[in-house]
Amino acid sequence: ELKEEIERVLTAQNPQTPSNIVEFSFKEGCFIPALPTTQTVLLLDIEGNVLHKDSEEAKFQLGGKFESTYANRNLDADEEEKQQSAELNAEILEGDDDVERENTEKEHDEEEKPIAKDEKEKQIEEEEGEGEEEAEDEAAVPIKKTPEVSAYFMKVGSKKLTNQFNFCERGALTYNNPFRNLETQTIPPPRANFSGQVTQWIIYDAYQQDFEAQLREKEKERKDKIVPTQKTEVKRKGLQTTSDTTKRTLLAIKILERMINQNTYDEIAQDYRYWEDPSDEYRDEEGTLLPLWKFVYEKTKKNNVTALGWNPSYYDLFAVAFGCFDFMKPQPEGAVCLFTLKNPSFPDYICTTETGVMCVDIHPVHPYLVCTGKYDGNVAVYDVHSPEKMPQYESNSVANKHCGVVWQVRWGIDMPDGEANFFSVSADGKVYNWVLMQHELSQTLIISLFLSCDPIPGPSGALIPLTGCGTTIAFHPTEQLIFVVGTEEGNIYKCSTAYASIYLATYEAHHMPVYKVDYNKFYPDIFISCSADWTVKIWEDKRSDPLFVFDLGCAVGDVEWAPYSSTVFAAVTSDGKVHVFDLNVNKYRPICVQAVVNKKRNKPTRIAFNHKLPVIIVGDERGCITALKLSPNLRKKVKPPKKGPVHTEKELELMKLEKLLALVRE
Repeated sequence: ELKEEIERVLTAQNPQTPSNIVEFSFKEGCFIPALPTTQTVLLLDIEGNVLHKDSEEAKFQLGGKFESTYANRNLDADEEEKQQSAELNAEILEGDDDVERENTEKEHDEEEKPIAKDEKEKQIEEEEGEGEEEAEDEAAVPIKKTPEVSAYFMKVGSKKLTNQFNFCERGALTYNNPFRNLETQTIPPPRANFSGQVTQWIIYDAYQQDFEAQLREKEKERKDKIVPTQKTEVKRKGLQTTSDTTKRTLLAIKILERMINQNTYDEIAQDYRYWEDPSDEYRDEEGTLLPLWKFVYEKTKKNNVTALGWNPSYYDLFAVAFGCFDFMKPQPEGAVCLFTLKNPSFPDYICTTETGVMCVDIHPVHPYLVCTGKYDGNVAVYDVHSPEKMPQYESNSVANKHCGVVWQVRWGIDMPDGEANFFSVSADGKVYNWVLMQHELSQTLIISLFLSCDPIPGPSGALIPLTGCGTTIAFHPTEQLIFVVGTEEGNIYKCSTAYASIYLATYEAHHMPVYKVDYNKFYPDIFISCSADWTVKIWEDKRSDPLFVFDLGCAVGDVEWAPYSSTVFAAVTSDGKVHVFDLNVNKYRPICVQAVVNKKRNKPTRIAFNHKLPVIIVGDERGCITALKLSPNLRKKVKPPKKGPVHTEKELELMKLEKLLALVRE
């Protein structure tokens, strides 16, 4: 049994060969199965020049095919002769009358046979001379070798075939001189384009300037020759000593000034830190604002406070922009000032401008960078570390600026390459992105605020689309590409920095200009807006109708969400009052309404919450900033539940606002 041979058949199968292939038959009008493809996989295919010795091509090259071909031709000739002889004999037997004629023809045929034989031999020789092409075309028929055939080939001889691939070429080549490239590099001469206008008075002025320069050079040489006296040397040493100690002296004076202010305003400083209104214990739904300091700069008393912003790194430092909202009056000079709660008597940083500053914002990562927007449409970036009171970047050209008042600026997230950038919105209906390059301020158009109405005919007959006047801008807290823009027409547009031609959403928010839009610090889909139509409205993303509407009885200049609570916000009105709302306490009316300035002489313009302290600052039309402290009822925090999982403060605030919104959505 072990010696039994078992046959095994190995079949090759290609796993990548498709199966169940069908093709559409137009004749039958349906899909029919196609023939299965072969399972053979060709791995290697090399063309060679080796022939098997028994193959037809090998025999042809060795001369075998040559013999067979000529042998076949010789045998065919003999068969033809025999056939002709048989036909002649049959004709002789048919009649005796034609014997003489047949004999005559036979003799004639016998005379022609040698001639035909000679012609056939000549034809064979001609066919031999035609070459190898006809020999390859003819099919070789193998025959038996007989003595006659061998004798025939001994007489004729086999033809020697030449190898077509064995040859030698002879040629003559001439020597070509090699080419060489020689390169040289030179410094091009400097070039410059110069154009100007030459007149008689220009030539005269040029000669006068040259003459004055020559006189100054002579005076300088004369002074250098004079030996300085001992008294002059003493003065120079004194000046040099003063310049070395200037920084340390200024720092000491600054500390001394703050110490004097702290002693002067000691009672206010104590209230700022430790005082809490005890009457809040007896009032559940009411609170008060405690006035603290007033920050005033003498040279900006004629200006309005147009913008306020707290420093994100130094909680006691805030920036103030001074401009003018009354455009019917001559515009005074503007200024950007930095005040600190440690020194309420004088600003720590002052930079005056030729036109009014309408907005200001401090960089969230680099607190020394301050960007501003101006009345003439320009924007500027200041470095407060620099001793020079000049902007580090400024758009001062005709094309590289806004065509209207810049109402608000906001810093954006840094570019992938690390460049800082900010956004600006203007009354010309455009939102620009400004990138701080190495030596310039790069400008990019984000979106144009086109109105939904039909275009109007222009001076030349072309249709011109109408654009809205942007007044405020706010970026989404989590999605930095999304922002909302308020306009003077009362609309709020939701836009994206990735799309410059369409709005993501449009809210018909107010009937008069929108002054401020601000996102909730805890719930990013909730934002608030205020307008000159006396209303404050709270909106939710993807809802066209407001969730809350509050009528304050007069124009609302500014509104802002509190950083410590998801339901608290404050607004200022033109009657000189500050309104503080807590939706968790009362959804219909404010829990604090307090007059800050005299409504007959003054009115508040801006408000800002401190992100760490229970303090708000309010700016007015007289260039004064008032600091106010919130009472405990205005900054209540959510109490965590006694039972259940432990939640963070942010989660508790979200739960509080979500519970409130659930009632309104229904």
